[in-house]
Amino acid sequence: MRLDELLRHGDLVAVGVVEALGAATIVAGALWAALRCVVEGLRHRSAAVFTPIRLSLGRFLTLGLEFQLAADILRTAVSPSFAQLGQLAAIATIRTALNVVLRREISHERRQLHAGAAGGTGDPR
Repeated sequence: MRLDELLRHGDLVAVGVVEALGAATIVAGALWAALRCVVEGLRHRSAAVFTPIRLSLGRFLTLGLEFQLAADILRTAVSPSFAQLGQLAAIATIRTALNVVLRREISHERRQLHAGAAGGTGDPR
């Protein structure tokens, strides 16, 4: 096996592993959040208990998207074409925008959670 074939095969394996980690992170976060929603929904009748669950789910989604972006970068690391670079740029832009929105939402929810805990005036949603 030539070196370039070995690099391509290793790259494909690495991409698969990183993509699987991203997908597993998102699935684990979604399952955890769903389970917590059921448990907390049965235990408490207040919408405020769901804010920490949403924050945790947002963190899982952000981490999963980072893994997916890393896999896309790895995919184009070995002899990328201009078309692949353009696709990577588009994907990176979209995923980065999603991460920015998720982080902003997490930060907003965290501030509301702390304000509600401190003074009881937070928006319970």
